[in-house]
Amino acid sequence: MDKKILPWLLTSIFLILAVAIMFPAGKDAPTPPVLPWDITVDKSGNTKVFGLTFDQSTLSDAQKIFKKEGKLSMFASLQETYTVEAYFERLYISGIRADLILALNIDQASAAQMFERGLRLSQLGSGEKKITLNQSDYSLATESTISHITYLPAANLDAELVQNHFGEPNARHTEISGITHWLYPEKGLDIALNPEGKEVLQYTSPANFDQILKPLALTTIDNKRD
Repeated sequence: MDKKILPWLLTSIFLILAVAIMFPAGKDAPTPPVLPWDITVDKSGNTKVFGLTFDQSTLSDAQKIFKKEGKLSMFASLQETYTVEAYFERLYISGIRADLILALNIDQASAAQMFERGLRLSQLGSGEKKITLNQSDYSLATESTISHITYLPAANLDAELVQNHFGEPNARHTEISGITHWLYPEKGLDIALNPEGKEVLQYTSPANFDQILKPLALTTIDNKRD
């Protein structure tokens, strides 16, 4: 009798262990993949990517989706303009590893007050200042909406992969450095292909795509194929 029961018990134990390994305690079961080329734009022109909708989803929403708090910092440029960003390091989104930087919608007047209340200030090599927010401003920032996402994939991307997954861009722009920008204004997307380094993907709403063009010294991309 014991010899007949033993194989059944072993099989049950193996099944239990397999389930425990696949779905550890505290982790959700796999959901449909959320991929960097899964970009949707609704009838109102609102772009959604990684489960986040620009100008609607907050940093708090992102923290729940990514299951990480992220590192929140403020930056003051040499021209005394302020940006507040949350940095998520080594995220695995649908099995793809990347770093993400989320820029938040905080007006300059409020940001200037946050700067004055900052806890720590450090000078960066670029001349910018980096500020650690105090707790009350940190809480305010987490409820601010997201304006821009910078996606830094761990893996290198090439032109063929980008073409296959994102499609033909509206235009390409090549910098003197050799970095080529694939521009998708209807999606609010800029993909910077770097032959000597890592690629960078920038997402925003189509209405704010001019903010991506400004650093490239472009005011329009109509009919540009350089």
